[in-house]
Amino acid sequence: MANTRYAKTEEALAKLTPEQYYVTQESGTERPGTGEYLHTREPGLYVDIVSGEPLFASADKFDSHCGWPSFTRPIEPAHVNELRDTTHGMVRTEVRSAHGDSHLGHVFPDGPRDRGGLRYCINSASLRFVPLGDMEAQGYGEYVDQVRAAEQG
Repeated sequence: MANTRYAKTEEALAKLTPEQYYVTQESGTERPGTGEYLHTREPGLYVDIVSGEPLFASADKFDSHCGWPSFTRPIEPAHVNELRDTTHGMVRTEVRSAHGDSHLGHVFPDGPRDRGGLRYCINSASLRFVPLGDMEAQGYGEYVDQVRAAEQG
């Protein structure tokens, strides 16, 4: 479901911290273990810090012990692009937001087998967390039921 309300703007870029800019616009990586959302357990939605597009639900987050927030799947697959990344002498799959074109992190095939087997290893600096109670007011009401149902198992 392509949605034109999510876009990269000069205004959004101007609000980024130096680290957020480095990660999202220069395909950087925050230091492991330092991300704001690494230990967040509250129910809600993770959105692109630049475009606001919905990316991951709290119920799909898990502790992979890799030093970055990890998720088993995107909440809206159309909002996540996966690209071949051959930098740093490795072959990996980069994850970028579809509308904001923000670098988010990488996806690896070593996630929980019972939840699809994928690990979306995502930089906190590329995300903004919207608590479940604020989702409706911030324009993410269409995802409230999905986050609630997933949280309840």
